[in-house]
Amino acid sequence: MRLSGKVAIIVGGGQTPGETIGNGRATALLFAREGAKVLVVDRLLASAEETAELIRNEGGDARAFEADITREEDCEALARACVEAWGRIDVLHNNVGIGAGDGGPTDFTSENWDRIFNVNLKGPFLTCKYVLPVMREQRSGAIVSISSVAAEANFRGVGYKTTKAGLNAMNEIIAMSGAKYGIRANVIMPGLINTPMAIEGIASATGTPKDELIAVRDKAVPLGKMGTAWDVAHAALFLASDEAKFITGVVLPVDGGQLLKVG
Repeated sequence: MRLSGKVAIIVGGGQTPGETIGNGRATALLFAREGAKVLVVDRLLASAEETAELIRNEGGDARAFEADITREEDCEALARACVEAWGRIDVLHNNVGIGAGDGGPTDFTSENWDRIFNVNLKGPFLTCKYVLPVMREQRSGAIVSISSVAAEANFRGVGYKTTKAGLNAMNEIIAMSGAKYGIRANVIMPGLINTPMAIEGIASATGTPKDELIAVRDKAVPLGKMGTAWDVAHAALFLASDEAKFITGVVLPVDGGQLLKVG
């Protein structure tokens, strides 16, 4: 019960269909198991409702909310809905990120640039914009955002890498400005994680058999195997909990040692 009595918003709490579990859904389930009331936010209401139903089936308290976080009015609405439901917001978990259509500096279209920046960077900015006033009034809160080791590792996608590096930088500003209100802000940088978006998504986009893709990704991890969404969720739980009450502005790799290979 490390989040007992707390209210959490999980943005990106649905998931891509697949054989495993996604980071957002795993985090929503874990937070609820640890005592949090959870607002599961996703652009696909049915997927958010699936997560909320899993939580309720375990005896937890959860509601689903449909939102496109690139729309300012949706971000304002999700913060308001959480306060109307439970009276406060203790944790904001930003689990968003897309990379489809990404490319190098000469073959990356401006349309894809705008789309990836809108989701990966503008979206977390807008959720923070409308959650922070609630946390300031409470004089407490924790924000955890999901970045990627792509922000620091060798990565060819200019859009994804740039937005995740930008998210790390934005977190520093949120952490510094929020500290006097008792608000903490931290970032997790997952490495190669076995999630439906990664495996089913990449396999479908590239035509690579899933077993082959998994083997290649496992081999790239110093610890010998990809992580799971639960590895990301447990890191998020720690950063959201009072156990991390003296930690803010941190960028935490959860990558099986992948970043050790940089350089």
